[in-house]
Amino acid sequence: EIVAVKTKIKDQDGKEKEVVISKDDGIRKETTLESLGKLKPAFRKTGTTTAGNSSQVSDGAAAVVLARRSVAQKLGLPILARFVHYAVKGCPPEIMGIGPAVAIPELLAKTGKKVSDIDIWEINEAFASQATYCVEKLGIDYAKLNPKGGAIALGHPLGCTGARQIATLLPELQRTKGKLGVVSMCIGTGMGAAALIERE
Repeated sequence: EIVAVKTKIKDQDGKEKEVVISKDDGIRKETTLESLGKLKPAFRKTGTTTAGNSSQVSDGAAAVVLARRSVAQKLGLPILARFVHYAVKGCPPEIMGIGPAVAIPELLAKTGKKVSDIDIWEINEAFASQATYCVEKLGIDYAKLNPKGGAIALGHPLGCTGARQIATLLPELQRTKGKLGVVSMCIGTGMGAAALIERE
């Protein structure tokens, strides 16, 4: 899922050195329930959304190669999965976070699938409250949700999150021998997007 990359950075003294980046640096292993409980609400004085249950804005890069089967076979490329279908649906901009809760039913209707047919769900966690609402509304089994962690743990690199979700989903479907996965996220101006992926 992560490819090690060599790059150059400047240290505290301004000296340039080469480093290998091979793991996410947003995961805070020292976090405890006690430290999370001390964080102040982000939006309202009595609110429950804090920096600890919100996705962190992160730098990131991901790539997904999408091709016709005939082209992949001609080039000798491994075929990991099939992009089955997608759905995009609008919702009120002031509650844009519920995008997955409106896009996923549309996707399932288009493909004739049920929530119980899906082996792994990669639903972006812009905020814990937003993701929880979507999961509860749709009746998704938490055991099938973001098994390798979501954006609260891994970060939310805007413009890259969908590709990152697929890069997380495919190895997990292979590892668990699951067949179907859904990737979904909310979109800033009041939309939700969802895609159904089938492991080869």
